[in-house]
Amino acid sequence: MGYMRAEEILPVEIIELIQRYVDGESIYIPRKPSHRKAWGAGTKIKQELLDRDRQIYEDYLAGSKTGELARKYYLSEKSIQRILRIQRYS
Repeated sequence: MGYMRAEEILPVEIIELIQRYVDGESIYIPRKPSHRKAWGAGTKIKQELLDRDRQIYEDYLAGSKTGELARKYYLSEKSIQRILRIQRYS
């Protein structure tokens, strides 16, 4: 997220109105709900996590124990168990 200078994009009247509430402070203006992106839409992390989870399940099926998987993938055993449960039913 980059910052834009208000005086470059907003009319003076709107800037003056905003200054009544926040004078010289930074504020966040959220996107309209219709313009929001889904989590991970701007990066490859969603696919990377899906690939990782599939690999964890394959390792488990090949005989790895949850404790071994937790150490290998730097996750808690509870996270490994959750991933295995989701992968088993997907």
